[in-house]
Amino acid sequence: MSRRGLPAGLSMRHDAHYVEELTQTTTTHVGRMLPTDKLDPNPDQPRTEIGDLTELTSSIREKGVLEPLLVKPMPSGRWMIIAGERRWRAATGAGLQEVPCIEMDVDESGVAEIALIENMQRKDLTPWEEADGLRALCERFGYTHEEVARKVGKSRSTVTEALSIAALPAEIRNICRDSEITSKSLLLQIVRQPDDESMRTMAEQIGTEGLTRDGARKARKAYIDPTGASEPYVYRYEAPGREFKVEVKFKKGSISAEELFEALNAAAQNIDDAI
Repeated sequence: MSRRGLPAGLSMRHDAHYVEELTQTTTTHVGRMLPTDKLDPNPDQPRTEIGDLTELTSSIREKGVLEPLLVKPMPSGRWMIIAGERRWRAATGAGLQEVPCIEMDVDESGVAEIALIENMQRKDLTPWEEADGLRALCERFGYTHEEVARKVGKSRSTVTEALSIAALPAEIRNICRDSEITSKSLLLQIVRQPDDESMRTMAEQIGTEGLTRDGARKARKAYIDPTGASEPYVYRYEAPGREFKVEVKFKKGSISAEELFEALNAAAQNIDDAI
């Protein structure tokens, strides 16, 4: 007899973070059991680090899969996992031959949105995964920052901050990863440096000195303004393809993410007058 993923006497539950997506998207089957060997990971899954599955595998072996996976039917007769890859991998490791799934009929952009939302609302994406996932929504599907913020349920400033992290040059990213700099607050201190060289210096200093967020803030201010005089803060952004650059200069030497957002928004409101 095959092992089933849902224990007898337990029905599938739908957490609140699925409700909005399920009511806005057409589903063909709810509560369908699918063979684990007929499921494939999403090649564009925002999560790049699966992590240790030992505890999850043990839990599934004892209690089964308590929360269904979200899947998309493919022309090949297989299903692509939209959300729940860790559960699928753990279920496979636990020896389950079937897992509970919710089958969804969504397009490519819908898959990307739901996969990112599911992971972000679980709060277990790394800053890099979150940033790259949000950038993919903008670049692949042409969403504005405001549209992305609305779709993933985040503030506009949070999205802007994440996208600024996504824009870090590859060299700086490598330094951060080698130095195990994974805190979003520390990455933002690096991003806010005025140029690539100062970002590299800041990343190396955080790594070698083990700076906290407050320490990084002090170091950043000292780097920008070693004399103590107030130099204007400059925000610079370069598109990944380097087809354009944006530069915003402020009168004061230190600003908040909200102030940056307001400045960029004000500039966007006046585009028609500039063209």
